[in-house]
Amino acid sequence: MSGIRCISACLLGAILWSMSLIAAMAEPLTREVLEPYIVPPMSLGEQINDQGVWQLLNSGGAEAGYVFETEPMAPLPGFSGAAINMLVVLDLDGRFLDVQLISHNEPIFVSGLPEKLFYDFFKQYRGHSISDTLVVGSPYGGGGEGSALVYLDGVTKGTASVRIAHESILAAALQVAREKMGGISSGPPAYPDPEYREDLTWDDLVAQGIVTRKVVTNAEMDVAFDGTLWEDDDPEAKADPNGIYLDLWLVDIGAPSIAEAVLSPSSFDELQGFMEIADTDEPVLVIEAGRHGLVTDEFVRNTAPNLISAEQAGFPIAFRDSDIYVELNDALPNELHNAVYDGAALILRTDRRLGFDPARDWTLKVKALREHGSFQPEIGSITLDVPHVTPERFYARPEVIKPAPPWVDALRNRAVDLIVLGVFLVGLVAVLLVGQNRLAGSRWFTPLRLGVLAFVVGFIGWWGQGQLSIATPLAVARTALDGGSFAFLLYDPFSLVVWAVTIVGFVLWGRGLFCGWLCPFGALQEFANHLGRLLRVPQVEPNAFWDAQLKNLKYVVLAVLVTLMVTAPVALDKAIEVEPFKTAITTFFVREWYYVAYAVGLLVLSMVLFKGFCRYLCPLGAVMAIGGLVRGRDWIARRAECGSPCQLCKVKCSYGAIKKTGEIQYSECFQCLDCVAIHDDTRQCVPLILAAKGRKLGVAAE
Repeated sequence: MSGIRCISACLLGAILWSMSLIAAMAEPLTREVLEPYIVPPMSLGEQINDQGVWQLLNSGGAEAGYVFETEPMAPLPGFSGAAINMLVVLDLDGRFLDVQLISHNEPIFVSGLPEKLFYDFFKQYRGHSISDTLVVGSPYGGGGEGSALVYLDGVTKGTASVRIAHESILAAALQVAREKMGGISSGPPAYPDPEYREDLTWDDLVAQGIVTRKVVTNAEMDVAFDGTLWEDDDPEAKADPNGIYLDLWLVDIGAPSIAEAVLSPSSFDELQGFMEIADTDEPVLVIEAGRHGLVTDEFVRNTAPNLISAEQAGFPIAFRDSDIYVELNDALPNELHNAVYDGAALILRTDRRLGFDPARDWTLKVKALREHGSFQPEIGSITLDVPHVTPERFYARPEVIKPAPPWVDALRNRAVDLIVLGVFLVGLVAVLLVGQNRLAGSRWFTPLRLGVLAFVVGFIGWWGQGQLSIATPLAVARTALDGGSFAFLLYDPFSLVVWAVTIVGFVLWGRGLFCGWLCPFGALQEFANHLGRLLRVPQVEPNAFWDAQLKNLKYVVLAVLVTLMVTAPVALDKAIEVEPFKTAITTFFVREWYYVAYAVGLLVLSMVLFKGFCRYLCPLGAVMAIGGLVRGRDWIARRAECGSPCQLCKVKCSYGAIKKTGEIQYSECFQCLDCVAIHDDTRQCVPLILAAKGRKLGVAAE
């Protein structure tokens, strides 16, 4: 026991020393590394901040979006403890142009599932918006095309890893959107409520500010051009300073009540028919009753007007002509009817899916032009801003379905498995806690135990993927070292439940509950040994000296892995392959031949050396052995005669977990209950046999 405590103290010291090191924060990648990821004609612009956010430039050199890594801004640890780093390319409207995997150390993809599946997962983001409600997995509860959720296909057996990657992408993208793209709505934009009706007149619209009017006089335009080359190039303005240069009326006619108050019945019907087809477009009526006009002679219908633009929260709004005939309601002023008659009226449209929210403030921009010179004149321009907002009451907003936290989705997706697992674990713990002696003494004990182990291999291992691994405690240590989040543990609730019960088992029995009853690969080894005995394969058992030395190997393996975790985390992923769990359990032996040969070789070894890997090599077993030291009780009953003179339990113990003194080494006990059965059996336990003989002799003497 003192040797184990010494090794445990050394390991704990090594972990504490490693956690005292200052973990270097992930540095953003350089231009040379990132540029190959950008697909022409786009190119990488200048770096914007120290978190690795770059400009995305189009073929003309103009800013077209943002390029950034996820790790510097959202370093969520994966199952290796290291973050998964993706490159994200967003356009100015918040749509994903590209998402690519840069680096990762996810065990399931490093040496297990084809890595191509991980790379292909990220292709699904292209074309989606950060405003979309993106979730990983299949629709739950009958979600279909009408769902407000957008589903991304996960990767079978790798869903936990892709969920972590997905959360990293969204966290980083939203951070960039908040800081650099404030005009992008965090949710879906409002749309005209077809059910809302309100009796309105033109006077109501003007009085309530639903119609915006912008008037600019000739004198004001002269002031705007004062001091420029074009200050004297508008004789009409000089001749009539008080004359009206721009008299612009602006009204959003997407809401039926507003459109009905503005348009004639025939134009209203035409607009409603248009909106039934283009149901994501927002129509805006612009009328210009001054001398400026709305377009130049080069304007072509159904295109963007060349004198009008717009923006919302600093981001452009893409307006274009809807080519709808404009006829006004008879109640509107004659000056507006005259403007329409002169062709100075347009119904513009923009797609709300591009980020325009009609219920929020936006600005129409009208360009005023002047020409200087008669031959190839120089053009000067002044932009006139027309702020506008339509009251919220005319609009509705799609219900924002907030996706459940990933751990809730994980629980929901595995609800049946977790119920079955919970019933099994509660039953097993209850039996071992209050009825282990009765169980061990049952004549059906061996088939019952083999049945439990078969369930562990089939359901917990191959079906539930609940094989615990040294990767998890190392990832926890790595996360603690880096000061990261432990949320990654929630992405695999099935294994987390097994871990929870295992930790409870530490207090009740030490390592025995997991190593003896819940480890799928350990169960496979036990079946292999039973097969070896049935085939009468000679058994090998090291003597006491070599058994004690070989048991220390697992602590050496654990120490090496802990060292690699600190000094060379990239090499750790390969080193963890000392565990055959991924090959035998996670991938059902479908891997490269050398991994399969290693796992099968260990099972063949178990045919002649009982659970040799568990006893001598398993690094997780070393962690579990340390857990054996924190048990709250000595749960295996002993008698004074145990060890002296009786050695039967020690001889029968296949794990070598009983000393010559009869004392149980709980750090090596696998809770097979063989010694418990012997202890209570009057036909096997030597002290009981001798006591029975003594009673018989006493009765005979009388």
